[in-house]
Amino acid sequence: MAGHSHWAGIKHKKALIDSKRGKLWSRLSKAIIIAAKIGGGDPDSNSRLRQAIADAKAVSMPKDNISRAVKKGTGEIAGGDVEEILYEGYGPNGVAVLCEVMTDNRNRTAPELRKLFEVHNGKLEKSNSVGYMFDRKGVFLIAKESNDEESLMEVALEAGAEDIQPVGENFEIISPPEKFSAVADALSNASIECVSRSINRIPNNTVDLDGDGTRKVLKFMDALDDHDDVQNVSANFNITPEVMEELDL
Repeated sequence: MAGHSHWAGIKHKKALIDSKRGKLWSRLSKAIIIAAKIGGGDPDSNSRLRQAIADAKAVSMPKDNISRAVKKGTGEIAGGDVEEILYEGYGPNGVAVLCEVMTDNRNRTAPELRKLFEVHNGKLEKSNSVGYMFDRKGVFLIAKESNDEESLMEVALEAGAEDIQPVGENFEIISPPEKFSAVADALSNASIECVSRSINRIPNNTVDLDGDGTRKVLKFMDALDDHDDVQNVSANFNITPEVMEELDL
């Protein structure tokens, strides 16, 4: 199973815990601020904002929090000084890693991420060092147990998805980033629930990991994902079915 797919499932389980302590709300607030900052505060004409708000509502983020984040992004109230930065490097076992960050202080964030890479036997590299290994795509995971592949394919492809394939206990839908909102809306209108959905960077090639390597890489991915400024983590690792069974993943 490719790293982006397996990690998406793990992150979904983590999100259920994070949302209870408010950490996920902080992350989603930044996504709303950036979306409103770039495309304006009207979700009807700003698909990125519309999706960010939908993600926030999906984890019961209060309406007041959402409204406040939008206003920060449009400059109506203070607190919208947030920027997007992509950090690149290598983790354990030579795995290429991309960290999508939203921060109000890059002078704080960069050293903290560099330290995380070093602690986990990795190295933060300069811009464009590993980014060329990834393509930006919309990724949806849909549970197999409650969905029919043929019907799912009809809905997703009609909305602009590129590919659908079985991945473990889920179906994985891949879409161009510009079709992400259309596919998300089509799935919602068809009452198809997503295990997870996000715009990720999909690796062009992957590194197979053994059991020990998998433990180290997932520990590193978890540490990065726990950083308050990190919005999304992508990597080019692959966990084979044998290793998944060995580690009970």
